[in-house]
Amino acid sequence: MSADLIHHGHLNIIHEAMKLGEVTVGVLTDEAIASYKRLPYLTYEQRAEIVSNIKGVSRVVPQSTLDYVPNLEKLRPDFVVHGDDWLRGVQKETRERVVECIAKWGGKVVDIPYTPGISSTALNAEVREIGTSPEVRRRMLRRLIAAKPIVRIMESHSGLTGLIIEKTKVNVDGRVEEFDGMWASSLTDSTNKGKPDIEAVDLTSRLQAVNDALECTTKPFIFDGDTGGKVEHFIFTVRTLERLGISAVIIEDKIGLKKNSLFGTDALQEQDSVEGFCEKIRAGKRAQVSEDFMVIARCESLIAGKPLEDALERCFAYVAAGADGIMIHSRNRSGEDIKEFCQRFRERHASVPIVAVPTTYNHITEAELSDWGVNVVIYANHMLRSAYPAMVDVARSILTHHRSLEAASHLMSVKEILELVPGTK
Repeated sequence: MSADLIHHGHLNIIHEAMKLGEVTVGVLTDEAIASYKRLPYLTYEQRAEIVSNIKGVSRVVPQSTLDYVPNLEKLRPDFVVHGDDWLRGVQKETRERVVECIAKWGGKVVDIPYTPGISSTALNAEVREIGTSPEVRRRMLRRLIAAKPIVRIMESHSGLTGLIIEKTKVNVDGRVEEFDGMWASSLTDSTNKGKPDIEAVDLTSRLQAVNDALECTTKPFIFDGDTGGKVEHFIFTVRTLERLGISAVIIEDKIGLKKNSLFGTDALQEQDSVEGFCEKIRAGKRAQVSEDFMVIARCESLIAGKPLEDALERCFAYVAAGADGIMIHSRNRSGEDIKEFCQRFRERHASVPIVAVPTTYNHITEAELSDWGVNVVIYANHMLRSAYPAMVDVARSILTHHRSLEAASHLMSVKEILELVPGTK
């Protein structure tokens, strides 16, 4: 079981199992759960502790995959007790493998009838409607990085975009796909306010949009901290973000008037000294209160036209200074420079998280990025870039036809708007 929410349906299965002998419960690890749905609020250790204290449970073992066979061959149980929901749907094949496995030593599968009137999925949905706490949200990013091959982050610049990221799901080959968290982009925050992306929008103004999304979502947030500003100011930025429940801040190793990285060498991209940026990282790490918050260093060497060796040298120094991860940026459309960087960085650091932003090399799949060693992929500006042309088309249609009828096919209904946010009706 996942054991993220224990209810009387679970207890009924355990009580029925007790009639057959000593009960061992397999609790799914974060990695196993993340392979098919969102992580639960509680960590594996917390969930295992709860289950181990249920009357009738003799021991708890970690179930690290959705395939039960490795554990079954190790434990060789006389019975496997499970809710009868796995007689149907995506779990049916899992049940068949279990039956085949334990038959080798005479074991049997016992299917316990579904307990009516209870649903873990429904309960989880109700809990998420209530919301989350800053502490739970803040630690979620580290858990996701540890549990998933690659963490998928989408840009959010408003409460509405946050809701879309929170709720959008698709079914791909029987597997539910969704975004893992949100990215507060300085580019889209600035553009949404009609201002240039030159750090003209101060932290207080940017946090208003972040707060809008924090109030109606539960997924983790990564904050685009631009250059981080002066070292003395960055300390207060870290403390503010951490207090709000933001999981990480990413700061870039540039100085002077900020120019967007996608301009590349077309604009002056002046990097900070290695020691100067390392001091900013150290100051940020000293300022944070919890171990959950992450300071991630963004390297602009490839953007500035410098060689790969410069990027590697800098990133090794940033990790030594305490950076919790590295974001490597490039405007090269092939992605080959990112691939080589990741492979060579991994030769020295096997587990330090790598963040990639494949805006220009968008033909590279998440699976390929994961194979290169990337842990987090950020779709950094796509919500705003998709919204702008749609709004322009509607505005042009109304001007052209002197009415809104022709634009109606591009619009969601007023009823859908009213039903989008809980509590509107």
